[in-house]
Amino acid sequence: MQPGGAPDMAQILKQAQAMQQQLASAQEELAQAEVTGTAGGGMVSATMTGSGELTSITISKDAVDPDDVETLQDLVVAAVRDANRAAGELTQATMGPLAGGMGGMGLPGF
Repeated sequence: MQPGGAPDMAQILKQAQAMQQQLASAQEELAQAEVTGTAGGGMVSATMTGSGELTSITISKDAVDPDDVETLQDLVVAAVRDANRAAGELTQATMGPLAGGMGGMGLPGF
């Protein structure tokens, strides 16, 4: 854009298309990545994709006490929360640079 002039729409569209391609690539990367959260010193683990889909839960035999089901339930919830936290960190690390790039396009509100 020239000082005091109109923005170059072709350049803005080109930048928007590049950002769209980068975003799609990052989303695919997140869908393929896996993170694992644990609880109880590793007795329970939860695995999810970077996009937040829970894919598995592993429970050690040592975590299973028929007389104390509540503790096992708490461990499962804690492991899923830990995996969700890790997925959020991965998403921020992957998508954060793309969000910062919007301001470089000179678009208001980005």
